[in-house]
Amino acid sequence: MKGMGMQNHHHQFWRTPPGNWQLAENEVHIWRTSLDVPLASVESLQAVLVDEEIARARRFYFAKDRQHWIVARATLRTLLGHYLNVAPQKLCFSCNEYGKPALLSPVAGQRLHFNLSHSGDLALYAFAYDREVGVDVEQMRANVDYADLATHFFSAYECVALRALPVECQEEAFFLCWSRKEAYIKARGKGLSLPLDQFDVSLAPNEPARLLGSREEPGASERWSLSALFPGTGYAGALVVEGADWQLSCWQWQG
Repeated sequence: MKGMGMQNHHHQFWRTPPGNWQLAENEVHIWRTSLDVPLASVESLQAVLVDEEIARARRFYFAKDRQHWIVARATLRTLLGHYLNVAPQKLCFSCNEYGKPALLSPVAGQRLHFNLSHSGDLALYAFAYDREVGVDVEQMRANVDYADLATHFFSAYECVALRALPVECQEEAFFLCWSRKEAYIKARGKGLSLPLDQFDVSLAPNEPARLLGSREEPGASERWSLSALFPGTGYAGALVVEGADWQLSCWQWQG
């Protein structure tokens, strides 16, 4: 599937990777993993974390949140370690001033851009060489006041588009829009310092995912490719990638 030409479909195929999987220069890899794993697996995954990460995990009040964080972080280290042929424990991370992570060492790994997101019981990871990526997954929870949130955070265009949809479609459209906006600001690496109402994305279910334009970044729709992801029933997902000349592969992580 090519970057700009990727078609949205609700039956995205998450494949089991081949035994010798590698990331080509013009590829983007997305990995999906479940965060609900047996306790024994959580304990073995924790072994790839460094002391600082273990200490951070212990600060979570609820055991489920702590275990999910361990699984998500250890899976990131494991995947990066595979791509770079480095022991996962030897990876060092840095964050920019807005919190976007990058690799500090090994130096050879700094060409490898990555992003991650987790919500509910799922996590998504994006990887590419020499191009920025942003990924987001959102569990579509029923107790969210989406109309109020849209009024406060969406652009005027998006609010009008949301209200124009049949009422039964609006909740899904809200989460599609939210995931697309999150993926874009994560790709930009500016977090919520980039106002969500300063750019527009498509949001209608069954219509192609598109970055329609940005008042903050002229030419954004030419620079960035936006694709819908379908992580599973009850979840919305999105991917934003710099440039258009790339191929997408979606993998299921088995742990």
